[in-house]
Amino acid sequence: MTAIFALLLLGMALGGMLGIAARYLKVEGNPLQAEVEALMPGSQCGQCGYPGCSPAAEAIANGTAPVTACPPGGKALAETLAAKLGVSIDLSGVADKGPMIAYVHENLCIGCTKCFKRCPTDAIVGGSKQIHAVFADACTGCEKCFEVCPTECIEMRPLTPTVQTWYWPSPAVGGIA
Repeated sequence: MTAIFALLLLGMALGGMLGIAARYLKVEGNPLQAEVEALMPGSQCGQCGYPGCSPAAEAIANGTAPVTACPPGGKALAETLAAKLGVSIDLSGVADKGPMIAYVHENLCIGCTKCFKRCPTDAIVGGSKQIHAVFADACTGCEKCFEVCPTECIEMRPLTPTVQTWYWPSPAVGGIA
């Protein structure tokens, strides 16, 4: 019984010290980075050259990356980030292609696994010398698989709206579109 009581007291004392240390030794982050990260799509695709949205948001907030660094965000995100950071931008080089997902043409796939190895989200399934397929829900549209396919059997298709992803479009400015 004394062993249980001793462990209980030790656990409570160490837990209390951890709680105090967490409160007083907390490191504050950059609030601008958190705001920029909240605006980003959160797909963690790596198209910007950073391993995820958090490092990209940090670079954009620090000014080491341009506000046009996020391809999935497109022009709308670039404009929003420029307004938030107070910088001017040139949107002529920003493509606004919308969300895309990969599609594997099964009659051309040889099962080389090059696409499988490059996919950052493990959206491609299949094995060596077997036909591959793409989980549309996991695909971020980063085009890394598209770039390495030797048979060009991967096609980037626009994301078709489903009941869960469809939204009512905004009305056109100035009346009927």
